[in-house]
Amino acid sequence: MKKSRITADISIPLVFIILLLVGWEYIVRLRSIPDWILPGPVQIVGTLVDNGALIAKHAQSTMIECLAGFTVAILLSFVIAFLMDEIALLRKALYPLIVASQTIPIVSVAPLFIIWFGYGILPKVIVVVLVCFFPVVISLLSGLAAVDKDYLELFRSMQASRLDIFRMVKLPLALPAFFSGLRISAAYSVMGAVIGEWLGAKEGLGTFMTLSQRSFQVDRVFAAILAVTALSAVLFLLVSLVERLVIPWNKLDEK
Repeated sequence: MKKSRITADISIPLVFIILLLVGWEYIVRLRSIPDWILPGPVQIVGTLVDNGALIAKHAQSTMIECLAGFTVAILLSFVIAFLMDEIALLRKALYPLIVASQTIPIVSVAPLFIIWFGYGILPKVIVVVLVCFFPVVISLLSGLAAVDKDYLELFRSMQASRLDIFRMVKLPLALPAFFSGLRISAAYSVMGAVIGEWLGAKEGLGTFMTLSQRSFQVDRVFAAILAVTALSAVLFLLVSLVERLVIPWNKLDEK
């Protein structure tokens, strides 16, 4: 029963995607839509294969920016969430600012980073940090706040320090929420790097997309989108794998 359900969960989306791609290819051929407006999936895949080496080179640059920003965002979120959970005054002061920061479009502030820090890797890393920071810190804060008070009182009755309570009680129980935020940020991180590259970069998938768009090579734009999607999926799966290794009991509870 369980095996058939897993098979259905995989096969239904797969069949839908295949039908969508077949319909897309059929419409493009039937309507004779020009390649510079909308290429078909077959042409996009062919372009991806033909330009594989070039796209891989740009993808490497994007992935470096993405991983650097993602790592900094995780560390920063962890420290700030810990401090906000331990210091109520700091939580009240920072929480509204963290939420308000999400109302500012990244595209509007990213050009400032180019002006301040140039066209190197640093502005892109900052954009990735800004994109990834919010889901991680909010998820971790929510997980820490949801810890059962009885556990806390038990450890306090045994004279456990704040650090011991955080290490042995709060953090383990908050890890499922923490990894939920990580999965969201992993999917967003590549997009953040690409946005930074759109506004000014020497290489990267965002730069490749911009140059292709300006020359009306729409098939190359779609090929870059496929590469971005693949990188996002890989990061998402890696975070899910780490979650299974770090908190295997969470998956057991879901079953």
